[in-house]
Amino acid sequence: MKELLKNYKHAFILLYMFIYFIWFFLLEGRDDVTFTNMYCIIDDYIPFLEIFVIPYILWFLYIAVTVLYMLFTSKEDFIKCCAFLFIGMTICLIIYTIWPNAQNLRVSEFPRNNILTDLVNMFYTADTSTNVCPSIHVFNSIGANIAIWHCNKLKTHPVIRYGSLLLCISICLSTMFIKQHSFVDFVCGGILALIMYIFVYRIDYSKLKKTH
Repeated sequence: MKELLKNYKHAFILLYMFIYFIWFFLLEGRDDVTFTNMYCIIDDYIPFLEIFVIPYILWFLYIAVTVLYMLFTSKEDFIKCCAFLFIGMTICLIIYTIWPNAQNLRVSEFPRNNILTDLVNMFYTADTSTNVCPSIHVFNSIGANIAIWHCNKLKTHPVIRYGSLLLCISICLSTMFIKQHSFVDFVCGGILALIMYIFVYRIDYSKLKKTH
């Protein structure tokens, strides 16, 4: 047990999730603030496609499996992956806190009645339409895909890498196709991911230390 704790002591980074969930659910429960409505004209041209609830659900497994894989295979990849995800998620929470936002795009009456629309309705019921911009679904999906593509142990596994890319794109699109997010949320999630990519993966901090 001591050896296990010694080898995987970096797993304590995951304790951040307790802070994240408490903060997030406190924000979800707010009803005493004015929310900015997220909308752009592009949203009017995006159809409702319930089939995309499948990749939307797979997001939960995608993020968990990616983080756990990095945890047990590479300390460096795990720390970079967590730095990307957790710092970005914290930025999102700060934005939600000081700039409450929401969307009003959800389907009030489903065009079809099937198990997929039932699943969408389940998400509508369980999740509020607040705290949407930037989209954490989009941000985390891009972050997980970047982590997989930068993982040395996966560079010889093109099926996993391209499968991850396909799933990432599907999840990002799903946020708009099941009307959980505006196109604005999607774009802002992507911009935040780009910024975090530069800070986490492109800057060589070892060289910065040598210059001081």
